[in-house]
Amino acid sequence: MKTPELIIFDLDGTLLDTLASIAGAFNAALSSSGYPTHPVEAFRQFIGNGAAVAAQRCLPSDRQSAADIKHCIEQFQQHYEQLWVTASPYQDILNLLTSLPPELKLAVLSNKDDHFTQRCVEHFFPATFDYILGHRPDIPHKPNPLGGNKLMAALGTSRSSTWLIGDTATDMNTAAACKVAGVGVLWGFRDKDELVSSGAEAIVDTPMQILDLFG
Repeated sequence: MKTPELIIFDLDGTLLDTLASIAGAFNAALSSSGYPTHPVEAFRQFIGNGAAVAAQRCLPSDRQSAADIKHCIEQFQQHYEQLWVTASPYQDILNLLTSLPPELKLAVLSNKDDHFTQRCVEHFFPATFDYILGHRPDIPHKPNPLGGNKLMAALGTSRSSTWLIGDTATDMNTAAACKVAGVGVLWGFRDKDELVSSGAEAIVDTPMQILDLFG
């Protein structure tokens, strides 16, 4: 892989351990409607493709109409307003970010709603990223390449000098759609087999191993 001018990071499962906070908000939403809740670990497979998909995955099979999903999302958002701050950066993520070359441009591209993406990044990583982008009406969920393309255009970097780092097949598929190098991480929500089968060009076990990928 070519030494990058831009690294695009996924947020949930890559920079931040948000599993318990997201699970807590969805389980509170389910409970408020009288639906069964799920173990926190189950949300490793539920989340990663946006709130609507996560809501559908955790709702009972006979309660997945558009209205049911919309109500679940609304309830989730109310609870997540209180819980997002309970997340935490993964071990050594802060060390990684301060150890990267100072001239390197950094961005975040998340399927989390932009409102929460901006708040999480600004709270946990203040004055660190050059561009932060979550899901908005004009920015489709990954793996659609529009968000990644927007970041590269805004920051003036080429596809050949951009890496996208994430923990799921969605992230690796986004890298492929954007025609950039995809780097998979193993401390997040999914496993090595998923990352390999979705075309990761490199896979790292720990954040500091990302530095070893630089030529």
